Amino acid sequence: MAKKHNRYSRPDAFTRDAKASGYPARSVHKLKEIDQRIRLLRKNDSVLDLGAAPGSWSIYAAQRVGPGGSVLAIDLSEITAKTPAHMTVVQGDALDLDSETLQRHGPYNVVLSDMAPKTSGAKELDQARSFELFTAALQVARTFGVAGSHFAAKLFMSEDFVHARKAVQEAYTSCKVIRPKSVRQVSSELFIVGVGLRESAQIQARPTRPETELRGSTPEESESSGN
Repeated sequence: MAKKHNRYSRPDAFTRDAKASGYPARSVHKLKEIDQRIRLLRKNDSVLDLGAAPGSWSIYAAQRVGPGGSVLAIDLSEITAKTPAHMTVVQGDALDLDSETLQRHGPYNVVLSDMAPKTSGAKELDQARSFELFTAALQVARTFGVAGSHFAAKLFMSEDFVHARKAVQEAYTSCKVIRPKSVRQVSSELFIVGVGLRESAQIQARPTRPETELRGSTPEESESSGN
């Protein structure tokens, strides 16, 4: 029986450039474009990267905020990429609102999510799961983000898009929808960006519990994210 062709197996220009620049995955170009268009990341910011493996977004964010800032990268998968001293890596549930680690390293100026579900081949199911991840990431951002903080998260385009966008519009003073040039043509993904978290939209954090941390460390794309 012939093997099913993997349409992502051949490296493209974005993949080659990312590897040459020391990033584990091509998805760094998505965050770069969002950052350039929105001015998402600033020097000395505190950043939370949800579903961060294999680490490209977190490494880029750490470079942008500099040693005076901090980045917390959290994923169920191990992150083995070499990371700077002001980046903390945690292997755990990025969406756990009871996480002691999320609370202790916060609050955050920027919350990022490039999370995507493991695709099932059933388009509507994958879209629904993507919306669930997006909604959960937004809850984390509202819980641990400071007033005035920013949020950027991936979503598979579907009929739930209007609900996702409305939720961000209600929580943030400005909402942008961006489909970076580096997104593959066959992909339905886009990013919804919230700028300026409203104080009225903040959610009070619940009591917490700890996870294992690794600060500063030592490549490949996780099933749960494209970072």
